[in-house]
Amino acid sequence: PYESIIVERKEHVGMITLNRPQQFNTFNTALADELCKALLELETDKAVLVIVIKGAGKAFCTGIDISEFHGKNLQGYREWIGRMEQALHVIASMKKPVIASAHGYAVANGVGLIAACDLAIVAEGTKLGATAVNVGLFCMGPAVPMSRSLSRKRCLEMVMTGDMIDARDAERWGLVNKVVPLEKLEEETMALAKKLAEKSPLALQMGKEAFYGMSDLEYGKALSYTNELFVALCMTEDAKEGVDAFLNKRKPQWKGK
Repeated sequence: PYESIIVERKEHVGMITLNRPQQFNTFNTALADELCKALLELETDKAVLVIVIKGAGKAFCTGIDISEFHGKNLQGYREWIGRMEQALHVIASMKKPVIASAHGYAVANGVGLIAACDLAIVAEGTKLGATAVNVGLFCMGPAVPMSRSLSRKRCLEMVMTGDMIDARDAERWGLVNKVVPLEKLEEETMALAKKLAEKSPLALQMGKEAFYGMSDLEYGKALSYTNELFVALCMTEDAKEGVDAFLNKRKPQWKGK
């Protein structure tokens, strides 16, 4: 049983729905753990050939639930952010294709999740952004898969400014594959999933393994490195100030330390 996600199977397609709609499907410990567990469950299910990740409610995913931010020591932050980013690594290590089907908002870890998926279809009007810098943090982990899809300067633009971009810009920049009307999002996603499911499963799985082995050789090391830097950032006064200001709906006072 899952509490923070829903897992369904339909015509050789395994569907994972992030199911914290009241929190806009932000990653908390339960969702992060369950997402990884579900991905691995579907990876070993021989009847499932393709996997889709989508979000319930008004958004795909708006990042990490920072209500879990405070009260950790160095090791606590290391373990916490490692769990938050683990799905990004799991998807790359899986053999089965994973498709993101996004709508509404894909922010911070949400845009990182889209970038980590092999393919992505998003609804018109969807807003995407690497916004952690706006609360004194930084999308270090999401930048790893984002940098594999975007040009260097586009990726840096997103993570440094924290600005939101429209779905059409995301398509033009290469972050997503296709933008469709919201009412056709599920239909178009399933059409792509079924198209992949009709291919040779072995060819797709071996091909994906070869692709990531060839182009993302340092992926795991990059995530480990950025996680360590994120842990260090979590210990700074500005990070705590930014999160506190966000939670209390006030303007942060940056101290630069």
